Amino acid sequence: MTIPAFALPLLLTGMQATTAPTIVGDEAPPIVVPTLPLTPPASATTTGTTAPNGQAAPTPPASGNDPIVVTAGDRSKRVDPLESVNVEAFDAVQSVDKAITGPVAMEYKKSVPGPLRSGLRNFLSNLQEPIVFLNYLLQLKPGKAAETVGRFGINSSLGLFGLFDTAKKKPFHLPRRRNGFGYTLGYYGVKPGPYLYLPLVGPTTLRDVTGRIVDLSVLPFAVGKPLSQPAYAIPTTVVRLLDERAEADEEIRAIREGDVDPYTAVKNEYLRTRQSEIDALRGKRAKMPADAPQARPAPSGSERPRQ
Repeated sequence: MTIPAFALPLLLTGMQATTAPTIVGDEAPPIVVPTLPLTPPASATTTGTTAPNGQAAPTPPASGNDPIVVTAGDRSKRVDPLESVNVEAFDAVQSVDKAITGPVAMEYKKSVPGPLRSGLRNFLSNLQEPIVFLNYLLQLKPGKAAETVGRFGINSSLGLFGLFDTAKKKPFHLPRRRNGFGYTLGYYGVKPGPYLYLPLVGPTTLRDVTGRIVDLSVLPFAVGKPLSQPAYAIPTTVVRLLDERAEADEEIRAIREGDVDPYTAVKNEYLRTRQSEIDALRGKRAKMPADAPQARPAPSGSERPRQ
């Protein structure tokens, strides 16, 4: 789901630029390219203004300082160069969701008791704590890494293998945090790359989907069976996707019924949220563009990273 950003071109007159402007992230200002001085032919006249005698008045020759303004309207193409493919994927996923995935997810929510669904969600989230721990170490945040180890130990023991999120309650107060290799790449300055909308993944970027592949590979590779077997991976993935879809139903409906193009709303909010999360890891405040409509992505069942 996506929203194109609007760029307001700046007209800079009387300025002889010798170097290209600095581009910061994806919020690049319009590029102002000065023209070279041209000597117009002596006989060159154009119509468009009329002199008092009724004849066409010559247009003043172009000044060497008149800039050619290239607007930032191409920002969307830079952020989403595969937009046509992404839109087709998005539309296909929405069609399948309306016909199959959505109704099945809501039936799952209706049929499975809330405590059981919550327990399964906690169990699957607890299995991701080693990934969170490893990435906090890679980000040189030993305090958060230690807290993550504490969460995993408490929930795996007192929380009955993670079925209960005991660690977030008194007296521990260890909240669940979200982290992964995509965040680590962003933390060290790797740009997101092109935006992608993928079936079973949803909104993402080249950087984030690469990090996600690493996230999903670490535990099966390090632990082996049963985490590396399809008999475990397929059912747990289906349960996780159904649970996330059921929990996000109201937000999905609001986006579909809103005034903004759903694809654009989801894209802009995903990019906005991910940059905010990475900025939080760096201890910065995210600089969010004010021209993008608001839309909340599907919740992941975990909190955003905290510094």
